[in-house]
Amino acid sequence: MNYQIELRHFIYFLAVAEELHYRKAAEKLFISQPGLSTQIKQMEGILQTQLFIRDKKKVRLTPAGAFLKGEVEFILNHLEQTKKQLKLIGEGHLGEIRIGFLGSAMQNVIPNLLLDLKEKFSFIHTSLEELSNRAQISAILRDKLDLGFVRLSRVPKGLKLKPVFEDTFSLVLPADHILNEKDFKSINQVATDDFILFSQDYSPQYYDTVLSICEDAGFSPNVSHKSVHAQTIFKLVENKLGIAIVPTALQYGFQMKVKFIELKKIKQRAILSMVWKEDNRNPALRNCMELLLKL
Repeated sequence: MNYQIELRHFIYFLAVAEELHYRKAAEKLFISQPGLSTQIKQMEGILQTQLFIRDKKKVRLTPAGAFLKGEVEFILNHLEQTKKQLKLIGEGHLGEIRIGFLGSAMQNVIPNLLLDLKEKFSFIHTSLEELSNRAQISAILRDKLDLGFVRLSRVPKGLKLKPVFEDTFSLVLPADHILNEKDFKSINQVATDDFILFSQDYSPQYYDTVLSICEDAGFSPNVSHKSVHAQTIFKLVENKLGIAIVPTALQYGFQMKVKFIELKKIKQRAILSMVWKEDNRNPALRNCMELLLKL
């Protein structure tokens, strides 16, 4: 019988690729396990390629299966997004822009962007998701985000990066810390304090930049805690579990018993950049890209 690949094959394949377990995948799809196995074997036969390695203990993706998993995730996500965009356009809107961002971007860049979009492109919907640098890049590559705001110096091929905001760094201390702005001379005055940093996985460039600030002052910081959220970092500082160095813009919007000393004389700056996919086909993004590039 001459079979052809159909959308259901991709859906069934992805369920097994995600679960790596036929029974769990079948339950997720609300079909029988033998029926699912038959569909996967049929798909492998059509493609003339083995997608899974199956034995009594476990199911694993072959190299071909691992490649196909990434492609199918992209295809199915793009189909879902196309349906969503069509619905919005059919209702008279210009579509939706999906935006990822680091927390510090919410202090100025994101609010300004949303206000400009509302004023000039009121029929464009926006969705926001706070994500790490790495998660944003992955989502943009897989067509799950249209635009990201990151702290990175380089991005994978196919993506465009443009700096949109330059900030200074500030030292974050407990409110009653002996050091204040008047007495502050150099970061080496806190060389013996414990430091609380954003996780290296959350923002490798930020982590390395903070280390370089300390190294330029002649010491390596003792990092006692790491977090991916500014509020958690400030709470730890408030409870005297360490001090921190953060982009200055992060001092706004938090009501905690901490104080900030801006590090005006150091060479390092916190650069926030916009990132997007060069071949992004979202009409909503294309319609307002000129506005975004003027940020």
